[in-house]
Amino acid sequence: MLFALFLCTEDQGKRVLCYTKKQEIVSRGETMRKGIRHHRVGDKVERYLLIKTATKQIASNSKAFLTLMLGDHTGEIEAKLWGISPEDEATFTNKTIVHIAGDVIDYRGRLQLKVASIRPTTQMDGMKVGDFVRSAPLAPNDMLEEINQYIFDMRNPKIQRITRFLLKKHQQAFLESPAATKNHHEFMAGLAFHVVSMLRIAKNFVQLYPSLDPDLLYAGIILHDLGKVRELSGAIDTSYTLEGKLLGHISIVVSEIADAAKELEIDGEEVLIIQHLVLSHHGKGEWGSPKAPVIREAEVLHLIDNVDAKINMMDRALERVEPGEFSERVMPLENRSFYKPSFQERPLDL
Repeated sequence: MLFALFLCTEDQGKRVLCYTKKQEIVSRGETMRKGIRHHRVGDKVERYLLIKTATKQIASNSKAFLTLMLGDHTGEIEAKLWGISPEDEATFTNKTIVHIAGDVIDYRGRLQLKVASIRPTTQMDGMKVGDFVRSAPLAPNDMLEEINQYIFDMRNPKIQRITRFLLKKHQQAFLESPAATKNHHEFMAGLAFHVVSMLRIAKNFVQLYPSLDPDLLYAGIILHDLGKVRELSGAIDTSYTLEGKLLGHISIVVSEIADAAKELEIDGEEVLIIQHLVLSHHGKGEWGSPKAPVIREAEVLHLIDNVDAKINMMDRALERVEPGEFSERVMPLENRSFYKPSFQERPLDL
């Protein structure tokens, strides 16, 4: 089918900005089938993508350009728009869906999309922002049911009541929030998925090491990142809120635990211990924890949190890597590239 678009003009950098011409519309199913994360160097790309961030910068020739972080439900890729005009800057902004064509290249060990043409979409393209947001592999209600079962099984009524109260208070935001702005579980419902994964690991730890207090460990896991529902802005174009920048999720939750205990008229050492688990879950001061773990369950919480985050980062880095090849560098993992053994399965071509 042909559709009237905007006229395309070519700039000195051989980049085409489309503003009206007849162009064939690819079916939505075909366009969305292969996610951007599964493209490789040398691939030609022509698809719809969401601008997650658009940052104006100045090149060495004193001309302005945009660094775009483009994404869909599978991942992200960076692109540059060179020699932009004020109109371009106003058009290609955060949360804008664009139709883009270009080639995937390697730039300093990371994939980048070299733009050949780009245009903003209209209502006739039939695209919605929600189509481009990656979400957890488990349904939110299923994750909530599983988490609630861990709370139901708690034997210490003080720990159980505080945990249940705070989860219920932030339930909707908890089921939608990412766990971070980048690096790990940075997708819709990523926070809940991170918690479920940690609880499953903890359940095995408790079976293997019966000296652990399951109530404390499970409560710490459920509450440790709950402050991110206030620290982060949401799943689309995730950024830090003012409260997140000034206080951080750890301080937020510690205050919420104290407020919950007061409202529920709960006293006793349990309140203090739960607060310590939250305060110490990053492990060290240089990693963001005001206190190092000095309780057994606090140390185990830190270890499980670290394991789940790192495995998620490695899985993301390796999911599109061919057997016998290395991944892109993973900055939070000491900028290492990870190798996929030649005898392992090829990535899914989504």
